[in-house]
Amino acid sequence: MTDAATPGLDPPAGPEPEAGPDRLAEPSGLDRLAKLPGLDRLADLASLDDPVRRRLYEYVCAHDDPVTRDAAARATGVSRSLAAYHLDRLADSGLLATTYARPPGRSGPGAGRPAKRYRRADTELRVSLPPRDYRLLARVLADSVARDATGTVRTALHDTAREVGRQIASGADDGTADEVARPARERLMAALRDRGYQPAIADDGAIVLRNCPFHALAREYTDLVCGMNVSLLDGLLSAVPDAHARAVLDPRPGHCCVTIRPD
Repeated sequence: MTDAATPGLDPPAGPEPEAGPDRLAEPSGLDRLAKLPGLDRLADLASLDDPVRRRLYEYVCAHDDPVTRDAAARATGVSRSLAAYHLDRLADSGLLATTYARPPGRSGPGAGRPAKRYRRADTELRVSLPPRDYRLLARVLADSVARDATGTVRTALHDTAREVGRQIASGADDGTADEVARPARERLMAALRDRGYQPAIADDGAIVLRNCPFHALAREYTDLVCGMNVSLLDGLLSAVPDAHARAVLDPRPGHCCVTIRPD
């Protein structure tokens, strides 16, 4: 005779039934997350959790030209073999792209094998939980502005961008004595870094922006987005007048379309 379960009591614990033809294996928590829209690249981004890998990634992104394993290892203070391992994992994840080249001035027989080099990949990775699609919203709004034949909406866009730029600069300045005492160029660079522009100072004193925060949209609506970007940075610069700089359109491959030049 089979014993009946006592009301109010849980059945005795036993081994979990194995997956078989009549029972599907339950997906793990990570597997379920990876199938959610917007989280398909979660594992790729998670690779940056390793501190060495993150330093190497940041070093590569800070350079316009592809970097070698030797240079990355020296800059981050790790061995060449460890740098090579992490750089290749970043490339496998799609965060870095690779090329092969010999050092400048070395070619022909006896020049040795081309060295593997790494640069930031053009791929854009996004993770959102719960799923969000702000890019779709941005496309709808950009298309609406582009269709306005009167130019009224575009004028409003530029006015708003300048005001937002001023707000960004104000937000970067917390009003403390230490912050006010910082040189204007430092405050400007900090504000640009915080917005994802990845600024760098060129030999002629100009600030080049290695990353466009609006890259995906700028490829589809170049004139609209780049013009808005100039207005945004104009507004930011107006709030840091002692920086003595202006934003100018200066499109170049792999960079933001705007360069900040000294007055």
